Amino acid sequence: MKTAIIKRSIVLDGHKTSVSLENEFWDGLREIAERNRANVSSLVRQIDHERKAGNLSSAIRVYVFNHFRARNKSEQPAAVEQPVRQPALSA
Repeated sequence: MKTAIIKRSIVLDGHKTSVSLENEFWDGLREIAERNRANVSSLVRQIDHERKAGNLSSAIRVYVFNHFRARNKSEQPAAVEQPVRQPALSA
């Protein structure tokens, strides 16, 4: 499966930069921004300031992935632990 990479320009701290992401990541980024009542530019600015290393596109992918992974985990019902049965001892 091949997905197109979309390049968009974003203004960060007064300078224009280009970010290349797959459309699915752009969609995820927009969804996260809407849920936070923010715009995509401010969310990208936050990601940019918090990243430790790597390029901005990679940092955005990791952020979006981690966001949805954490959300998925919180929506999963907790596993119910079954008691461990000990085998009966024979005399």
